[in-house]
Amino acid sequence: MPKINAVSRHVIASLIAAAGVCAMPAHAQSYPSKTIRLIVPFAPGGPNDFLGRLVGQKVTEQLGQTVVVDNRGGAGGTVGMDVAAKAPGDGYTLAMGGTSNMAIAPSLYKKLPYDPVKDFTAIINVAHVPYALAVNPTVPAKTVKELVALAARKPGNLSYGSSGTGSVSSLAAELLNAMSKVSIVHVPYKGTAPALTDVVAGQIDMMFADLAVIQPHATAGKLRVIAVTGAKRLASAPRLPTIAESGLSGYDVSPWFGVVAAAGVPRDVVARLNAVIAAGLKSADAQQRLNTLGYELIGGTPEQFAATIRSDVAKYGKVIRTAGIKADL
Repeated sequence: MPKINAVSRHVIASLIAAAGVCAMPAHAQSYPSKTIRLIVPFAPGGPNDFLGRLVGQKVTEQLGQTVVVDNRGGAGGTVGMDVAAKAPGDGYTLAMGGTSNMAIAPSLYKKLPYDPVKDFTAIINVAHVPYALAVNPTVPAKTVKELVALAARKPGNLSYGSSGTGSVSSLAAELLNAMSKVSIVHVPYKGTAPALTDVVAGQIDMMFADLAVIQPHATAGKLRVIAVTGAKRLASAPRLPTIAESGLSGYDVSPWFGVVAAAGVPRDVVARLNAVIAAGLKSADAQQRLNTLGYELIGGTPEQFAATIRSDVAKYGKVIRTAGIKADL
């Protein structure tokens, strides 16, 4: 009798498992059946490219299917994102989107060829690059409150550098201007490096930039880091206060990079990609590589990433309109 029961249980379990497989959508069972293309909308070498290649490696390891990284730089990352938006919504063309080309571009450019909310399927928010506010040591301000007070006393006297008009570094400063009702003058540069060089030299007073880029100058005593820009303190720099807790409640600039695909990707394929990328990024080697560059893993669900895109489009759109920033595509 026990033997019959055991056999019966085995048969029933097998039938249930078979029924489950049959119930799965056909694309869930077969995906991926061919090479996956991952568009990186910038030239090789930057954070977008680094994260894209890390994601590609982990998807290849997890799914056993080749992921080819396709660098499509141009127009601040919008060229590559346009290519991704017009690809079939089948999950075989992915893209590494970011704050600049997904959240800022819609308000910055008059003729953006894609809609970051309607034309894409959010898959997973990979990581954010911690930003910080640094000033030249000659600036008599050691906190954000002191900096704002100084700017209020001397309107137009302080200046900030950025990696270009409409960049995250410029909008971080313009959000500070808007929320504190001060006027710190913008001096745009063609990239972070030349702007940072002039802050160190004292040609301009301050800059918002990647903390990992700023930190070596701060360690050498050539810059003073006074706050980080995200909603919470960084695990890698717990002593640095946020701008929000330094007097500007609600201030939050957290540049992110995440994986998206064209609209219409089946939900089960989205769920599978989200799961395998999340698992891959939690691996020891991926964590070590992220930590080395100071990037912080975000993860989360596709729905959470989609909500971040929508909220950031609205937030940066308001900053751009308030500051009167314009750019042509």
